[in-house]
Amino acid sequence: MFDSLFGVNETALAYDMTRAHSADVFFLKMRAWSWGITCTIGGFLLGNVLGVFDINLFGIAWEWITKLW
Repeated sequence: MFDSLFGVNETALAYDMTRAHSADVFFLKMRAWSWGITCTIGGFLLGNVLGVFDINLFGIAWEWITKLW
């Protein structure tokens, strides 16, 4: 089902990963690290922009929860 939705064959992918060269694994790790760092910095920048415009997401969420009660 997964391969029909996303076009990825799980069995072939698992086999390829067991036969992957150490350089391939290194580049996969570097790709994950670079995306993680990029998303983290983007999240911090978004939080700064929200703070500049005085948008308090935690306050809004807390008010919404307390209003439910």
